[in-house]
Amino acid sequence: MSPDSIGFALLLLGVLLLVAKIIRVKWRLAQKLFIPSSIIGGGVALLLGPDILGRITSALGSDRFAEAGLFSPELLDVWRTLPGLLISMVFAGLFLGHRLPSLREAGRVAGPQLAFGMTLASGQYVVGILLALLILAPVFGLPVFSGALIEIGFEGGHGTAAGMGDTFEKFGFPEGQDLALGLATVGILSGIIVGIVLINWGVRTGKTAELKKNATPSVSEQAGLVEKERRRSAGTLTVHPSSIEPLTLHFGLLAVAVIIGWLILSFFKWLESALWADSFELFAHVPLFPIAMIGGILVQFAIQAFDRHEIVDQQMIERLQGFSLDILIIAALGTLSLQAIADNLGPFLLLAITGLLWSIGAFVFLARRMMPDYWFERGIGDMGQSMGVTATGLILLRIADPELRTPAYPAFGYKQLALEPFFGGGLVTAAAIPVMANFGAGWLLAGMLTLLIGSLAVGLLHFGRKPGPKEPTTAPVPAD
Repeated sequence: MSPDSIGFALLLLGVLLLVAKIIRVKWRLAQKLFIPSSIIGGGVALLLGPDILGRITSALGSDRFAEAGLFSPELLDVWRTLPGLLISMVFAGLFLGHRLPSLREAGRVAGPQLAFGMTLASGQYVVGILLALLILAPVFGLPVFSGALIEIGFEGGHGTAAGMGDTFEKFGFPEGQDLALGLATVGILSGIIVGIVLINWGVRTGKTAELKKNATPSVSEQAGLVEKERRRSAGTLTVHPSSIEPLTLHFGLLAVAVIIGWLILSFFKWLESALWADSFELFAHVPLFPIAMIGGILVQFAIQAFDRHEIVDQQMIERLQGFSLDILIIAALGTLSLQAIADNLGPFLLLAITGLLWSIGAFVFLARRMMPDYWFERGIGDMGQSMGVTATGLILLRIADPELRTPAYPAFGYKQLALEPFFGGGLVTAAAIPVMANFGAGWLLAGMLTLLIGSLAVGLLHFGRKPGPKEPTTAPVPAD
């Protein structure tokens, strides 16, 4: 893997993203479905790669593109490496630039949202592990920890699925990463499609509080463009560029957060190897990205204590996260193995259908009973996030509440601050497979079932039976 091949691989990803954006602007179906350009670009890369173009040309009698499609093997090797690196950057910035709220403040605004979010996340483990115990393991011969794929692919998304590659490899299930990436693609597309269908249903039946009939996104919004009169700066120049480029400064903060996470993970790996590695190993299989998030929290505590000049800009951090996530998604999809999905098509479909039914069913039947007010706007964002990424939930939330007049947006933000350290790529996601492999699926199933029952009880019996605050507040929403 030469420096030239690394550089060209990165440049080609930029070209593919630009082509994908042009497709998004011109393709009406992609606009109506709000398909992100990174997904389109990943699809283009997949079409031109060995699993589609290579197989088609081989079937026609030419092996010229069989190994790497239009690309080179070295270029694909670079792309396979990028997701595991970039997801640490994304998670390290989840809390940077966001004021960390007190527990009382977060609980007051986001208590119902957190109960519903916990229900969705823990339920994905419960239904997934039950599916693995009853069908995937005895019928298809998959490992029982394949039941975690729903939460990894749906709640976690492409970044988490890509970041778990080494964990799948260490436990002898390398195809699990491809299945998780496939589920992430199904989840994000289904989240948008099903979400828009449910919003239309909510408008027609009067279940939406703000969105009325015939209120549709503008043409520019569907194309992913911002009208001139509504454009804003992508970041604030908090330091003078003559001293240091602001983007460089914020990249440095992300780098410090990732390095702190690496040091923490290295310490726990050393401690584990010295004390209990002979019995079982946990931290040896934990990827870096959830610990990088802890590094980001520590850096944010330092920022709140010492950044008197307020030089850390939240929007600048979000731009770096967004860049990393776009590159991550297109690289992950471009190297997705369709053969692994084809070889496990039955389990893949069962996992996808089970995950979709759980998320949609929870929204339709539980959200209105767990939310004290504005249940549709609150629930649609959580449902979208549980099927794709945070951006999916925010897209649906902004469609249902375009002027952000309900408490849904701040509640969603505070819920993410409490939920993301554990689910959707957090500590629980990282530890789920090692725990099941070392101790059996029953322990994780019991823990998630307890959490599910507790979340349902709090939501249904406490928050769902009292009126909630009507005045919207403001809160940060971490990028996913």
